[in-house]
Amino acid sequence: MQEKRYDSITVQDIIDRADVGRSTFYAHFQDKEDLINSNLEEIMDDLSQHLDANTHDNQRIIPTLALFKHVREEQHLFEAMRRGRGLDLLLEKAQVYWSKRAEARLQSLLPPGQTPTVPLSIVVSYISGALSTFLRWWMDNQFSYSAERMDEMFQKVVMPGVWIALGKDEQA
Repeated sequence: MQEKRYDSITVQDIIDRADVGRSTFYAHFQDKEDLINSNLEEIMDDLSQHLDANTHDNQRIIPTLALFKHVREEQHLFEAMRRGRGLDLLLEKAQVYWSKRAEARLQSLLPPGQTPTVPLSIVVSYISGALSTFLRWWMDNQFSYSAERMDEMFQKVVMPGVWIALGKDEQA
């Protein structure tokens, strides 16, 4: 992706670079979008391990700090993805992943029998959409803030509304 726009990369380009056969590629992936989705899930699962290991940190619904740090460390890759349709596809897939993780996490924070004041499906769509917007803004503005500051701003802007939607006056 640093050499070609994502939308012009073919499966043949991928298998040539990876030095694998077409049948091997298709035994594991349906297409190049499936490959990106698989890599995204692996990365997000790795980033989420930190959150899962610190379940006492109820403020963290998804591992935003780890994600901002990862994007910053791999900014050359994300910049390359922006040249083609790759970043849009990645963020679209990421939003689905984040929504699933956030819904499971929020459900676990609700006391038994408590219903949120706003349906969880709307709340998690809000969280994942906001995170996508924050990441896109950060990239568009040449990573002008540190990962820590981006996470802090995300927490301040997004999370108060989440806690209110869950029927809590303050964070869990």
